Amino acid sequence: MMERQLWHPVIASALVRDEPVGVELLGQSLVLWREHEHGSDTGSATVHAWADQCPHRGARLSLGRVLNHLHGARLECPYHGWQFAGDAAATQGLVEPVVVGRCLHVPAAPVFEPPASHGVRVFEAQERHGLVWVRLERPDRTQVPAALAEVPGFAPWADPEWRQVLCGPYEVATSAPRLVENFLDLSHFGFVHEGWLGARTHAQVETGKVEEGEGGLVARECKAWQPRAYADAADGAWIAYRYEVPHPYAAILRKDAAEGDPVSNAIALFIKPEGDERCLAWFAMATLGDLSDDEVLRAFQDTVFAQDQPIVESQQPRRLPIGRDPSVREVHGPADRMSAAYRRYLARLGVTLGTC
Repeated sequence: MMERQLWHPVIASALVRDEPVGVELLGQSLVLWREHEHGSDTGSATVHAWADQCPHRGARLSLGRVLNHLHGARLECPYHGWQFAGDAAATQGLVEPVVVGRCLHVPAAPVFEPPASHGVRVFEAQERHGLVWVRLERPDRTQVPAALAEVPGFAPWADPEWRQVLCGPYEVATSAPRLVENFLDLSHFGFVHEGWLGARTHAQVETGKVEEGEGGLVARECKAWQPRAYADAADGAWIAYRYEVPHPYAAILRKDAAEGDPVSNAIALFIKPEGDERCLAWFAMATLGDLSDDEVLRAFQDTVFAQDQPIVESQQPRRLPIGRDPSVREVHGPADRMSAAYRRYLARLGVTLGTC
């Protein structure tokens, strides 16, 4: 399953604090916990993603606690108190280093030295764009292009000149690909978002130029007329859009208002698939020149998504048709160039989760 070889967002970084947190990704139960660097003045910390199951008697480690030792943090099982090594504990205070996740201490037998087999399964984790990302398997280069070996990039999130706001998560009863395709669709604005992002009297859109490559998709020179392109907008205008699809379950847009308007917005949609017909989504928003406060921006995004949600959840089938099932067929119109390219992209990659 190639989807297990991709990076996926699982939770907002701000929600992983001092206690372990349980999440699930592609059927794998995970415990996330944060290891603070001992003696650091910068507050630096590492987030771990391990199997949420103690190798001793199968209890959920997310019910346990983080122990901060002088020689590094450990995760303690809630059942028998077994302690498992974080990064620092795996390399400090021992005769020789051990692997991260290995049991270091069994309280019922203090002199017992746990062998290497007494360890938790460890997965790769990193923090990007306000989210914790996890990859369950190392990529097979014959299946996964090099462009998908990293978390999708979103430059405005790290740019100090832009303001960043994370919105979500949103639980959605449809597949991740259906939601990405909706994000890429300009022609629904005048109907689903009438009075906000579009108007029936200005339903025509310019689909621009779509480029398909190894790194995903890019659509340039797209335009749509919008009565309220962003939270603090006062008048309608033609808005220039640029779309990117760097990952099967992620998409990024950059939109700039009419000439003379100082506001620019960039929005990244990051999705965690939860099976074939459900998903969890976040919008990472970056804005330049928009004076609205963070809560106004979140309220605007909540309103727009609340308009989308009943529509995308009504689509049948919930899985996105990409030609895998010949009995399922949808037709395309002239405004569907980007969505048609997205379907071809998924088919080329061999994505099966959420498609048919």
